[in-house]
Amino acid sequence: MDNVTTARTPLLDGNAIPSLGLGVYKVDNDDVAPLVHHALGAGYRLIDTASMYQNERGVGDALAATDVPREEITVATKFWMDDLGYENTLAAAQQSLENLGLEYLDLYLIHWPAPQRDLYLESWRAMEKLKQDGLVRSIGVCNFHAEHLERIMENSDETPVMNQVELHPWLTQVPLKAFHDSHHIVTQAWSPLARGQILEEPSLVSLAAEYGVSVAQLVIRWHLERGISVIPKSLSPQRIENNAEVFSFSLEPDHLTLINSLNRDYRTGVDPNDRN
Repeated sequence: MDNVTTARTPLLDGNAIPSLGLGVYKVDNDDVAPLVHHALGAGYRLIDTASMYQNERGVGDALAATDVPREEITVATKFWMDDLGYENTLAAAQQSLENLGLEYLDLYLIHWPAPQRDLYLESWRAMEKLKQDGLVRSIGVCNFHAEHLERIMENSDETPVMNQVELHPWLTQVPLKAFHDSHHIVTQAWSPLARGQILEEPSLVSLAAEYGVSVAQLVIRWHLERGISVIPKSLSPQRIENNAEVFSFSLEPDHLTLINSLNRDYRTGVDPNDRN
């Protein structure tokens, strides 16, 4: 049976990533290394960071200290809007590689499209070059609407392998996921627990008790059963372990429907079109 180490999601470029990983948003650089080291020891094989998080060096320290072979770990990072543009993106990738102490990135992502700046196409061309040069294995995006993805696909040789977006039971993103699926783009959820707000949802509390799991475990399982890659974040080593214990149960179809019905198009973050 799959577990956090073996559950994999294929990418359209022929690579694959772990279906469940650790996100490290808002984890201080000094605190991130022991958390990442603990997660790797608990079986996690996907670590998701970003230049904006200002903790790539701490993540790199954990990668250098672990006994887990480099080739078994998927390291994903992203560059911020200030680094949009062809040359800026190339430089940002080099800086992230230096920060992380790595020779290549497994997954490199555009953090936000910032459509009013009209630079994400230039950045995508730089991403394609980074991949051609072997500095990046797979390239994708975050927080893109379907029209942003379509513009890339119409003007580029490569389709993004992934779109990482805010997604949780209050923001199910059904139309966007359907678009992804039609183009074999992986959907990955950030804020999969609505920054913890979803944990008090009464129907989820009741349903989790029925399965004998935590609400977090229930919601992470819901993501996985929808075919969504998920990167929950926690500052607690125990919760990091608990979040990975989601492969020993499955949700009944009517329970999946119930969770889907909680959608209210509620964002904990901003709409991508509003961030520039």
